[in-house]
Amino acid sequence: MKRSFLAVFLVAALLACLLCGCREATNSGNGTSDGTTLSSGQRAENNEIIVGIAQDLDDCLDPNLSTAAGTREVMFNVFEGLVKPDSTGDYVCAVASDYDVTDGGLTYVFTLRDNVVFHNGETCTPEDILSSFQICADTTVNSTVAAALSVVADMVIQDGTFTITLQEPNPDFLSIIANVYILPEGYENQATAPVGTGPFRFVSRSIQENIVLERNEAYYGQCAYLSKVTYKIYEDANALFTALNSGALDLVAHLTSDQVDNLSNGYQVLEGTMNLVQAMYLNHNVKPFDDVRVRQALCYAVDVDAMLDLTADGHGTKLGSSMYPAFTKYFEASLADRYPHDVEKAKTLLAEAGYPDGFSFTITVPSNYTPHVNTAIVLAEQLKAVGINAGIQQVDWNTWVSEVYGGRDFEATVVGFDASTLNAGSLLARWVSNNGKNMINFNNPEYDAAFAAARGALNDEEQTAQYKKCLEILSETAANVYLQDLADFVAINPRLEGFKFYPLYVMDMSLVRYTQS
Repeated sequence: MKRSFLAVFLVAALLACLLCGCREATNSGNGTSDGTTLSSGQRAENNEIIVGIAQDLDDCLDPNLSTAAGTREVMFNVFEGLVKPDSTGDYVCAVASDYDVTDGGLTYVFTLRDNVVFHNGETCTPEDILSSFQICADTTVNSTVAAALSVVADMVIQDGTFTITLQEPNPDFLSIIANVYILPEGYENQATAPVGTGPFRFVSRSIQENIVLERNEAYYGQCAYLSKVTYKIYEDANALFTALNSGALDLVAHLTSDQVDNLSNGYQVLEGTMNLVQAMYLNHNVKPFDDVRVRQALCYAVDVDAMLDLTADGHGTKLGSSMYPAFTKYFEASLADRYPHDVEKAKTLLAEAGYPDGFSFTITVPSNYTPHVNTAIVLAEQLKAVGINAGIQQVDWNTWVSEVYGGRDFEATVVGFDASTLNAGSLLARWVSNNGKNMINFNNPEYDAAFAAARGALNDEEQTAQYKKCLEILSETAANVYLQDLADFVAINPRLEGFKFYPLYVMDMSLVRYTQS
């Protein structure tokens, strides 16, 4: 019954949508075959796999200028910092072989490896590392990283070490270090032919078609097991699932429970979490979402438990603010119950705000993300009970990025935001009033003050308290209709092993390998 309900509304939404065409594919690489004509057995014999993904990468692949989570997910395999996150959430040495934190958290001393080679064959030098930090500080679009680097007092290279001195302690600074990617000094083609130090090197890219990576044979650590990974782009969800079920793909993440239930090719299915905040994000500069009572009414009108049942058979974790469970010390599960499903309460608030008969608005959603489309469909149906008519406009990913995210030309949207670094600040910084990523135009002086206090906190306890205050403000003001951290279903060829879930939105291919049997 639940499946039939969802299917009916999904078909209706699809028929109502105007889908934009894709750009013509071009190849900016060296013409290496993407391997998609090979059978599963041939791919295994060649020690390569094909991974299906739902969106193209950013036009610019420079890690300091890329913005999309999907780009970071893939390029995690190409770029590294002095340290990098592992699947447990800890930071392990990468381009640095060791590090020490002294002077009460003011001084970070990194011991540099002497056998690191860039993908273009050049040896990584101390000058490359110093240059990478300077370039990142000057150009990064990651506001959390930029803010942290702005309070660096000094950086010194000496006797095989790199020392960073801060003006004030920052308990999250190691996560910042992990997001300063070490790049060759003077290299000018990062946007189209990126070069890093990671376990895989970039080979080629065909816009809207594929991205090809090959094993970095000169990697300083444990070399990747696979010789080649091709990411094949399917912005049509049905085409992606058909290719997966036919065996043309070896691994696909971010599947829905419905897709998993219909998978019939014997692939293994792994379950983790996406580590993102899915919500119906509301543009506060558009009426009636400038009224807190309207936003609160939406929260009461939505039945998150029923939505989880309909879209994911109950999988996923309810959220009540802009934080997900992987950030254990900040996550407040109780906030998810602030707005219990209450149709009458929603109607009362709407009447107080001057909308006794409800209103109409449009939810713009990226068509290539089935979980978000399905969620929007269910939300639109639930809102009818309080007199609200929510139309659904599906757009291609590039349109969503340019018009909704970049241009802020929308009323509401259903998407998920992840953390670019393993600290709470990277999730909460975007809602500061003057933050360039504040697509919903949230403007709350109390929130700005709490976030600034968290940034200036002298100890972890004080910082945690201020971040939790930020979460409370987002919940109390119903900044958005918070929904869930989605369950992440990964289908993988049964001949493969080694895939691990991370507390960040990344896909580590370095440990994936064919079984010996």
